[in-house]
Amino acid sequence: MKKILTYGTFDCFHIGHLRLLERASALGDQLYVGVSTDEFNVSKGKESLCRFSDRLEIIQSLRYVYRAFPEREWSQKIDDVIKNGIDIFVMGDDWKGYFDADLKEHCDVVYLSRTEGISSSRIRKELSVT
Repeated sequence: MKKILTYGTFDCFHIGHLRLLERASALGDQLYVGVSTDEFNVSKGKESLCRFSDRLEIIQSLRYVYRAFPEREWSQKIDDVIKNGIDIFVMGDDWKGYFDADLKEHCDVVYLSRTEGISSSRIRKELSVT
C-alpha cells in the first residue's frame, strides 16, 4: 500500500485545490492531508477567511482523502512522514526544492504544477475589491 502526504491551508476551497488533491491521491492508495491551523497560519503571517474546523471538514469529506489532520508547525512534517509510513510527500511546485533536504531520506518528494488562473491569494484579492 502506497501512502501519500500533502499539506495546505485550503482556504477558499477552489478547483485548484481539488485538482491538486486528486493528482496527489492518484500517486498511491491513501492520501493524508495536513490542514494548517488558524494559529499556524498566524505564525506564517497569513489569515484565513474560513475557520480551521470548516477547512478540515471540507478536506476530510473529499473522496480522495483517506485522513485529514491539523498542521500545527513546520517541524511536524518529518514526524508525520515517519509515524504514518508515508511513501511520497507531495506539494505544489511553488515549493519546489524547499522540503527535499529534510524529507528525501524518509520518502520520495514530488512537486505538482498548480492549476493556472486560480489561487486562494487571487480569490482574497478579488474579494477585497468588491
